[in-house]
Amino acid sequence: MFSLQDLLGQEKGTQTVDQISQNVGAEPSMVNSAIQMALPMLINGLANNASTPQGAESLSTALEQDHDGGLLDNLGGLKDMIFGGGQEAAPPPRQADAGGILGHILGSNQSRVAEEVSSQTGLGSGQVAQILMFLAPIVMSYLGRQKQQQGVGADGIGGLLGGLLGGGQQQQSSGNPMMDMASNYLDKDGDGSSMDDIASMAYKYMTNK
Repeated sequence: MFSLQDLLGQEKGTQTVDQISQNVGAEPSMVNSAIQMALPMLINGLANNASTPQGAESLSTALEQDHDGGLLDNLGGLKDMIFGGGQEAAPPPRQADAGGILGHILGSNQSRVAEEVSSQTGLGSGQVAQILMFLAPIVMSYLGRQKQQQGVGADGIGGLLGGLLGGGQQQQSSGNPMMDMASNYLDKDGDGSSMDDIASMAYKYMTNK
């Protein structure tokens, strides 16, 4: 299993799962299952984007400019950073621009990922969409911090992501259904910039709560 506890440590990971659970209105166990399914999909999407020298350079630059890992020290304020704390006129800071991040990571696969996680966990699509909005900046901040700590350049981004995915380049049958699902639902050219599907579902869910 690949969880927020793996990324953030047991205590901070559990606290973050609880925080997300409160915001989406679901049991922590269900939210944790969705997170364990979605994290490999997000990281696999990043790995696909970084599979070319140009893509790796673009990701490396984004991590250097916008994701220094500082967000991980203020996860309690993540909801307000992403959704603007109710201030529609104020755009989120770049390190918490979940819509933009997901657009780059998943592209045209956004709705398919949300629907698949929803069908596997029993959570609503709006709930899954919101979970993805929380996870995207966390993943980028984690990668940015790891990049700094390990002194990784653009040519090492693929290795960093591969390490998170268990070291495998292309999963044929990993034995982990979540990893296989990530490979099946994310392709190498899914790098569109539209965030309409997941963002609209997430914001609709937030508004209707």
